[in-house]
Amino acid sequence: MDIRQLEYFIEVARQKNFSKAAETLHVSQPSISKTIKDLESQLGSVLFYRNPKSVELTDAGEAILEQAQQIVSSFQNINAQLGGITKLQSGKIHIGLPPITGVSDFAQSLGQFKNEYPNIQINLYEYGSKKIELGIQDGTLDLGIIYVPCEEESLYETVSFVQDRLNIVMHPKHPLAKQSVITYQDLKNEQFVLYSNDYILHDKIIERCKEAGFTPNIIFETSQQELMTQIVAARLGVALLPSKVCQALKTDTFTTLPMADPQLYLQLAMAWKRGRYLSHAARELIAFVKRE
Repeated sequence: MDIRQLEYFIEVARQKNFSKAAETLHVSQPSISKTIKDLESQLGSVLFYRNPKSVELTDAGEAILEQAQQIVSSFQNINAQLGGITKLQSGKIHIGLPPITGVSDFAQSLGQFKNEYPNIQINLYEYGSKKIELGIQDGTLDLGIIYVPCEEESLYETVSFVQDRLNIVMHPKHPLAKQSVITYQDLKNEQFVLYSNDYILHDKIIERCKEAGFTPNIIFETSQQELMTQIVAARLGVALLPSKVCQALKTDTFTTLPMADPQLYLQLAMAWKRGRYLSHAARELIAFVKRE
């Protein structure tokens, strides 16, 4: 067994496809297939279920994936130290981003980082926050933007960069539109347009409503904020959106009002798994964001 075999194994597990892994690693598909077969022979276990369009890890593959990642990361760290590297100029970082407002601030930081480190390859993946957490935990993502505080906060180290309260958005002719502040009890009989259930905010809003004594009547769930506001404009329901989104809405089409305490906030942070080794490229990005 050698490091190259483990690197190929990790990339196939990440891409779930031999051809895509070969393209990423700049090797031929037959070469990567043979390497994986050799590794399986050495270990005496099948590591992947092979399908026509994709592959999935077997139980044996799942069992060795994290150890393989640690071995490769440690090997890379040794090479970096032997080379006297103090500031990495190349490498790859896999980052999960939710399609939600507030990430634009992080995107600006990424742009500045890329200018300083043009040879570091940044791969971005658009997922809901729950899937991003899973990706950080299983190692398919190095870093991700997640909602904090999350249910398993102790699993992560984080750098916070957004805290934005949620406001209620409704049509200007809505009966509640003339109030100065809205309580959750006021919304008991309303129809809700929510973020899809892949978002932590989806769960938090439902929890807050239940604390107010009711289960919200959800008529639609989506990850597209524009679609949420269109439904509100059509007077089909109300939505809870971050204040930065509300500021951009037309006042002749929407009324946005603050919620009474205790309020809900969109809280976003860059997160990585606590205790997991990170590549020099990922650690350099973390240090860069902390300096910003």
